[in-house]
Amino acid sequence: MKDYKKYYIITASPEEVYLALTNPPTIHLWTGEEAEMSTVPGSEFSLWEGSISGKNLEFEEGKKIVQQWYFGDQAEESIVTIKLHAHKSGTSVELRHTNIPDNDYEDIIAGWDTSYFGALQDFYEG
Repeated sequence: MKDYKKYYIITASPEEVYLALTNPPTIHLWTGEEAEMSTVPGSEFSLWEGSISGKNLEFEEGKKIVQQWYFGDQAEESIVTIKLHAHKSGTSVELRHTNIPDNDYEDIIAGWDTSYFGALQDFYEG
């Protein structure tokens, strides 16, 4: 198991980024895919036709998202924590992803950089 931490700059306000990560119609705008998402703790979510799925654990509107991501039958929960901070260019996103299975690590990191936050950066920078 490996952990990953990285910061991303998104040229939108923390409130806009929060909506882009939690509101299904807004998720669809930047991913091009239907999304199942709710801000109710304990609810399940699914993105990119089920490529990413898990359970929503905690929300602080405009500031924080905590999710458990599913990777089959792993013993330790894989937890994603996204914190949003106001930044002179918009939002500084602090990503922390714990307990990533070793054999999925490189794909997950590439996904964060390109499909997830890379796509969100492209969406706002147009």
